[in-house]
Parts: sequence; structure tokens; C-alpha cells
Amino acid sequence: MVAGASSNDASELLQQQVLDSIARSRPLNIVGGNSKAFLGAVADGDALQTSNHRGVISYEPTELVITARAGTPLSEIEKLLAEHRQSLPFEPPRHSPDATIGGAVASALSGPARPFAGAVRDYVLGCRVINGQGQQLSFGGQVMKNVAGYDVTRLMTGARGTLGVLLDVSIKVLPVPEQQITLESTIELPAALATMQKMKGSNYPVTAACYHEGKLSFRFAGSEAGLAAAIADLGGDKTRDTSFWDELRDQQLAFFNTDQLWRLAVPSGTPALDIAGEWLYDWAGEQRWLKTTASADSIRETVARHGGYAQLYRAPESLQASAGVEHPLPDKIMQLHSSIKQSFDPHSIFNPGRLFPGL
Repeated sequence: MVAGASSNDASELLQQQVLDSIARSRPLNIVGGNSKAFLGAVADGDALQTSNHRGVISYEPTELVITARAGTPLSEIEKLLAEHRQSLPFEPPRHSPDATIGGAVASALSGPARPFAGAVRDYVLGCRVINGQGQQLSFGGQVMKNVAGYDVTRLMTGARGTLGVLLDVSIKVLPVPEQQITLESTIELPAALATMQKMKGSNYPVTAACYHEGKLSFRFAGSEAGLAAAIADLGGDKTRDTSFWDELRDQQLAFFNTDQLWRLAVPSGTPALDIAGEWLYDWAGEQRWLKTTASADSIRETVARHGGYAQLYRAPESLQASAGVEHPLPDKIMQLHSSIKQSFDPHSIFNPGRLFPGL
């Protein structure tokens, strides 16, 4: 059992800052490690720094649950879990050494394992937050069967701080597989997309699939016998080096060295899209990274025809302002977003405009 000191003082300090902002009608920009500051507009408000609200509150390896304060660096959590051969299954992108567990939950970004292991919201069991009335509230629990307030916990996941200040989060963790290998092969794009789609429905222990610059890469994890069977059946060049997947997760590959990047989410089995540019296919083709000079409207129109979503993941502020970061939503969905925002943050002080303009 690992436990941290009381967080009352730090929580009450954050709570008082929220109450002061409400009284002054002054917006707040919630800042943790600031590793994802590029994602979404930043309002002209006061910084609410959560990085001092840190530390693991409880961790019982046999229960596969860790509870930590939102400002706790991901690196500290991953190091602690690794000591017990456990990990965060959704592989949150770090983007910088200062990335925090609160930022991972608030952004809901997942790494290469996402289509095989699940998303962030599949593992967040509970949270403690400060809402827009300056109240400290707890939702969910520390076990999957405790579903009290579970939907609220899922709402906080991916809200980018627009609904409240995350104080603590409880997350389910999983054991690290016995072994991992990567198989690589040279193949054309249409065949690569078909192969990734086929592999998703197979019984092989696939944990990641990526295609870039003519190379198809699969990561497998499991027992030595299971991996040996996959190697025998599939062939390809084998490596146990995990650096490629770490660099893909944290966007350290040369491909990501750009100031303008699109992230496209499309249904499984979607063919190659007719948009000129440089592509990288992750999540077995369901997440596609694109560098292009094509217009935002043309990109989103093309993606929408296939039932997908186009996010301007990284771009100069002028382009973000004109094109918008997120794919426009139908009016009824936006009305639902507005209603939820009003319920949690009636004074509109938390990260206004960070997720969508007007929210």
C-alpha cells in the first residue's frame, strides 16, 4: 500500500482561488504540466496552477487501482507502477516530462494501444473535483462495480478542464505483459489498411498497429508461446525494441516535427482519403495524422463523408482562430454541451473556449 500525505491544504487553496474568480467574474486557465497548451484556445484569464497538488494517495497493486492527485507527473506514476510490473493500459501521450495524470484525464488522449486495450475513460473509476460553484465533489469510486456518479467521471474525462478542476483521480491499471515484440514489413497502403483491419479481428495478441512511409508495424504482447506462434504465422522483421512505439506515443518521430498537424479519427476499415499530404496511420488506421496545406473546410468535408472527425491538433494561433480546433458539431449536440457546461460551470470561469468557442 502506498499513500501520500493529506491534500486538504492544497485542495482548499485551489478551492479559494475558484471562489475568488467567481466573485470577480474572472476566468481561469487550469494549468498542470502545460504539456498540452497547444490543444485548444487559451482564454484571457488567471492561471490556476495544479502542479503543486501532487502525489499518490493510494496504490494497492493487488487491487489494480491507483489514486493520485491531478498534478502528479505521469513519470512518477509510471515509475511506481513499473516497480510492480503494472502500467496505464491506455498509454497516455506525455508530450513533455512535465505531463501530469490530470492532464492525461482532462485531454483523454490515448497512445497506440487505444483500439486494443481501450480509451482513458474506460479506466477512470472516480474523481474528486471543484465545480463552478466552488464546491468540492466526489464521483465514482475505486472499483469498477461502484458506479455511483460514473457518468460524471466520464464527462470530466476529455472535458479539458471546462467543467471543473480535477483534484484526484482513481484509475484502473493492468499487469505488464510477459514479453513484447514488433514485426515490421514493407507493403503498399491499400494492403496495409486491409491487413490492419484483418488483424484487429484476429486472435493474435496485437497491442498496436501503425503504417508510415511504406512500413507496416505490429506490436504483439503476451506469453512467449503466443508470440512465437504469431511470428511463425505472420513473418516479417522482428525486434524487441520498444522505442518506436514510445516515440509514436509521445510524438517524437521526425514526422511530428511540424507546427501544423491534423488528427483524423475515422471508422474502422475506412479507405485512404483523397487529401494530398503526408500521412501516418495509427490505431490500425482509425487514427490518422496528416500534414497538409489543404483547407480546413475541404479536410473536414472529406472526413465527414466517411463518418469521421477532423481535429486541428497543432497549428499557429491565426489558423486555429479561423479554422477552429475541433470538428464542428451538429446544433443539437452543441446545445447538449452548452447545457452540461451551464450545469457544472454556471459562471463560465473554467477554461472558456478551450474545447469549443462559446463554451
